[in-house]
Order: sequence, then structure tokens, then C-alpha cells
Amino acid sequence: MNSSPPLETPTTVDSIDTIAVIGAGSIGLAWSIVFASAGLRVRLYETDELKRRSALDETAMKLADMANAGLLDEPIATILDRISVCDSLEETLVGAGFVQECVVEDLAVKRALFAELDRLTSTHVVLASSTSTIMASRFAEDLPGRERCLVVHPANPPHFLRVAEIVPASFTSPEAIEISRNLLVRVDIAPILLDREIEGFAFNRLQGALLREAYCLVRDGVISAADIDTLVREGLGRRWSLIGPFTTSELNTRGGLRRHGELMGPVYARLGIERAHENPWTSETIERVARDVEGRLPHDSWEENVRERDRAMMQLSSLLKHFDNPLHDGATTPTDGYVTSTG
Repeated sequence: MNSSPPLETPTTVDSIDTIAVIGAGSIGLAWSIVFASAGLRVRLYETDELKRRSALDETAMKLADMANAGLLDEPIATILDRISVCDSLEETLVGAGFVQECVVEDLAVKRALFAELDRLTSTHVVLASSTSTIMASRFAEDLPGRERCLVVHPANPPHFLRVAEIVPASFTSPEAIEISRNLLVRVDIAPILLDREIEGFAFNRLQGALLREAYCLVRDGVISAADIDTLVREGLGRRWSLIGPFTTSELNTRGGLRRHGELMGPVYARLGIERAHENPWTSETIERVARDVEGRLPHDSWEENVRERDRAMMQLSSLLKHFDNPLHDGATTPTDGYVTSTG
């Protein structure tokens, strides 16, 4: 994939027992749960003192919701006992075999932090960013240890949406990629490897394509924002929660993807041309959608709406634990069908 130098004293996933998580926002706490639930020790750091003090309490609340949904295999106290909150970056990195950065989506902040991480950690420790928009080549290219830097971008939140993109830069070593992939498998996260960097990665490009058309439809007076959400929730989203868009196309048309392409390909091509130069991301359209959506949410508090969403998604995730992805070739072996009985 590239000619980057190998990591010195290469790490094996089995030898990693401690993860450093930098940032105690929602993603940092979620990653802490992912790693600690898999038996790893987590050292968590956050510059904001208030967030640092509340980190374990917030984590306990998330774990309680997971326990209620049947998503934990151990008592909450056992998992929490593996997470320690540190008062300094240096303390956090002691003994860490892998670093997962989860700070603000700001290029300058990430550049400064990765320079510190590169200086303070052994040369065999992989440095991964949770960024959803910034490529590793933008914040790590000038580092002496740049070959161990890459993006590991999770679906949000990763403690119950169990998939993450691995996005290496051209200078990222094959060893760093393999360590990251094997670690994700170990903690029950499906690893999705991108062969090269691309803005937005794959997750946000797919999400952005749907949002672009959705905003256009609202702007053009075709359908309301609420009805678009219902259409995706009750239709596309429900299918896609079991099988992806390609498998959906394969099974929707007798003759599979090839016949679907013959029938729908020309239509989709025309729609793509129709939208080619349109930009629906205007303040007017966004405001129109925001008013419709915010006025229909059940709670006045953003945090409470997020928590209710997460609880519902955990219940769905619990049900989907009994269904295998027919195309999955990661941590588990696919079965011959879609349903796996657990009892």
C-alpha cells in the first residue's frame, strides 16, 4: 500500500492491555466503554476539569442504559473499574499500547496534540484519531513518527454502533494499519479499511449524499422534513439496519444487482445529473428543516433527546445481535442465513 518504514519494536494486539483515550466528550466516553468492555484498561484524559470530574459518572449512566438493553456481559462496576481518569497527558500515556484521540474537530488542535503524542509515546504505539472530517496527512505529515498515525473513525456512538473506518495516510505503515484492524476486531468493532485518504471518508460521503437529496426535496416543496425522516426510518433505514444498499438492491429485484442496474441505473443517472450543480446547504433551507425537526422532538433539552435516541438504538442493537450481516467477513464467521439463534 505504501513504502513507509515499519514500526520499531512492533506491537501485537495480544500484547496491548492499556488504551489511552484523549478527550472525555461523548466519543471519548464511548470509546472508553468499548475498550473497557473488552477487558482492556483505559486511561482517560480531558483538559476540561469539569468534564474530567464528571467522566466516570457519565460513563456509568451510559453503561446502565446498555445493561438495561442487554448489551453488557459483565457488571457495570467491573467495567468501570478498568477506566481511570488522569490529570495530565503524560500520566495518561504511561503503559498505553494504543492511543485513541477524541478531541475537538479542529486542525490546529489536532496538530499540536499529535506532536505531543509523538514526542511522549514509544515509537511502536499507534496514534489514532477519531476525527470524522480531517485526514491524517493534514495533522501528522510533519511528525518524526508519522508512520504510526492514522484515522480510526467510529460510527457515533461506537459503544453500540459497532463499526469504524480505518483511514491511513500514504505514509502510514502497514503494521499500524494491521494493529488497528486487529484491535477493532478484538473489541468487537467491524473494521472498514479505506485504501486511500478521501475527504469525508466513506461514512460521511454516504450520509452526505442522502442528506443532500433530502434538503433538495424539502427546499423544492416536494415533501416535509418530518416525512423524509419517517420515510427513512420506516423504510430505507429499517432495511439498511439488516442489509446494506447493495444487498438491498440484489434482493429487491428478481435478477439481482445486474437487473436492478438495467432498470434503475438510467433513472439514478438522470437524477444525479439533475442535482449535479445544486447546493442545498443554504442557511434558509437549513433553518426551514431545523424549525420543523426541533418543533417535533419530545424534549426541550438536546441532551435528553440524545439520551432517548441512544436508549432506543441500544434496544435495536440488542435485537440485531441475533442477526448476522451476510457480507460480513470481519470478527465473526458469517452463517448460511441471516438469523442466528442464541438460545
